[in-house]
Amino acid sequence: MHDDTEQIDLDLSDVRVGDEPWRQRRFVRCRFIDADLRGLVTESCVFEECDFTGADLGDSVHRGSAFRTCMIRRATVGGSSFRGCTLLGTSLIDCRLRPLVITDCDLTLVALGRADLRKTDLSGLRMREANLVETDLRECDLRGADLTGARLLRTRFEGADLRGARIGADGLVQGRLLGATIDAEQAIAFAAAHGLRIS
Repeated sequence: MHDDTEQIDLDLSDVRVGDEPWRQRRFVRCRFIDADLRGLVTESCVFEECDFTGADLGDSVHRGSAFRTCMIRRATVGGSSFRGCTLLGTSLIDCRLRPLVITDCDLTLVALGRADLRKTDLSGLRMREANLVETDLRECDLRGADLTGARLLRTRFEGADLRGARIGADGLVQGRLLGATIDAEQAIAFAAAHGLRIS
């Protein structure tokens, strides 16, 4: 494979990661099942509806790349870095995610239910309408994150920093916020969401 190429409907499970980054490559409905992608570096690549089930993405680095509606199941992602990426509609299920560096990324509609992201810096991320049901976000930095419309049933926020984060009333009721740090505006919204009257 070369840079600036497009791959469609291919089985790339045996693809090898070389020393050179992948740049501006596009993959559509490709299968990276059980692929050894450890240490992969991507720059401005696009993966659409690709299957990374069982893949090893550990210690990989992604800059400005897009993973749209991909399936990442039972994969190793720990030690990887995502900067300026989008994971729109992608599902990360039963994956090893920590440690993870993820900055200036769009996680709108991402599925991270039951994921373990303890102590991860998620500040400023766009996580609108994400599935975070039973996700472990204890001691996470979520300052300024946009969680509008996110599913937060039994999501663990204990010890997390939520100052400036946007969370709907449902999330304030359904999530576990004991010991979380919030700002005054959120405290008022929390009280209102729990039926308290503020005078």
